[in-house]
Amino acid sequence: MRTWFWTIAVFAAAVALALVLREHSGNVVIVAQPWRVELSLTLAVLLLVASFALLYFLLRVLSWVGERPERFRSWRSRRSVRRDQEALESGWINVLEGRFVNADKDFSRVVNRTRSDKRKVLAALASASANHQLGEYAQRDQALALAKQAAGDDLRLREAWAIVAAEMYLDQNRPQDALALLQPLQDASSRYLHATRLLLRAHRQLGNYDRVYELTRLLLRRGVLEKDEARKLIEMSAAARLRSAGAQGFKAVWGDLKAEERTLPDVALAAAQVLAADGQHEEVSRILETAIAAEPEPRLLSAYSQCPPQLVSRRLAKAEEWLKKHPDNAPLLAAMGNLCLTGQLWGPGELYLKRSMALRSDMRIHALLGNLYDRLGRRDEAMKHWRLASSVVGSLPVLARSRHLPAADMRDDPTLIDVEIPPEPTETAPAIQAPVAASAADYVPEESEAPAPEQPAAPPSNEVKSSGSPHEELDEYFDSAPIPGVDVSQTSDGPRGKR
Repeated sequence: MRTWFWTIAVFAAAVALALVLREHSGNVVIVAQPWRVELSLTLAVLLLVASFALLYFLLRVLSWVGERPERFRSWRSRRSVRRDQEALESGWINVLEGRFVNADKDFSRVVNRTRSDKRKVLAALASASANHQLGEYAQRDQALALAKQAAGDDLRLREAWAIVAAEMYLDQNRPQDALALLQPLQDASSRYLHATRLLLRAHRQLGNYDRVYELTRLLLRRGVLEKDEARKLIEMSAAARLRSAGAQGFKAVWGDLKAEERTLPDVALAAAQVLAADGQHEEVSRILETAIAAEPEPRLLSAYSQCPPQLVSRRLAKAEEWLKKHPDNAPLLAAMGNLCLTGQLWGPGELYLKRSMALRSDMRIHALLGNLYDRLGRRDEAMKHWRLASSVVGSLPVLARSRHLPAADMRDDPTLIDVEIPPEPTETAPAIQAPVAASAADYVPEESEAPAPEQPAAPPSNEVKSSGSPHEELDEYFDSAPIPGVDVSQTSDGPRGKR
């Protein structure tokens, strides 16, 4: 639009000039002794316009010739920038595709060719990242040193180098080196949120749980951490702080926690452990009750069920209130059964444990029932639940009873002439009297659960009795006698040499 406007303006000016010159037919005389030049007014104007145009053209030509070296340098700079950008783009595409070797080549090419310090720092840091992914830590450190040198006194480039290097050191489990780079950034300003996250990671690796707690709360206020992640970090760090503080520093650490942080399971368990070791069982009860009211976590219920006998009635009463709200909570029923065993309330304890076992077959419940029946003298039922407990664990097989082979008679073995077999004891152990509790005094076992009558102890003997079966006699014989035709001295089970 501007071109058309100026074109029309020029034509209008030309038409106006032509009309003016047509009406004024004067002459122009130029006197320069000894010359005298006389021209018409029209020709003089045309010559002036032509001279202006020619002079303008000559000046533009001279300007273009004078700026030619600068133009050439600008062209070379643009070509270099375009080449560096292409190499950086190719390198980062290779990084995203996982081709770290090709990426390192592209970045090294930029480092060696570019004249820009910023592009050199970026390419060197990218090359260090690629070598870090490859596990080439020596080449990575060389690239980091080159980037630090190229950064010079540029504050932003040095901060970028520090953050990248610290993250790599943390991946390599070198938190102390990362902390030396990140702490100055944190001291200068708290707006470096990524640096603060890395600082949190470094303190976590070093086990500085006080700083972990502080930085987690800071990042949570800034909205950098998710609530679930922050909750786990606060729970872990606060529990570690309580354990390290002990009973002496408990009040200072506990007072620093918020109300919702005190009800976290790990925090409540750590506080209960510290106070229980100091004998403050009443305070332990209050802490665990508050945490269980917020979330009836099985670990909290298990810890709540472990107390001195004098606190059993108080804790049972509190557990009865929770049972009204959660009647099908198996861990709660197991905890109440454990409390009954601690208070020697055998009947209610068996009832709670059986209700819990009906909801969930748990190793601990079977073990508690085994202990209960053992205390009541019901040996068969105790052994049954102990075997079930081992089967629930899954690490021990449940073996059928009376399936093992009889012991071999080694008295007549000629290779054991130096071995003396001690005589078996002749006295029988006194029978263990089972305690009878008031709550289980009226307990009548069912026919299927009634213990078998005890058999009179057989008289002791130093000889192995045979059942009379010829197969068993042969088994006893071949269990101790050497195999015919086999040189046992050449086997790992051969006889020992005489001393």
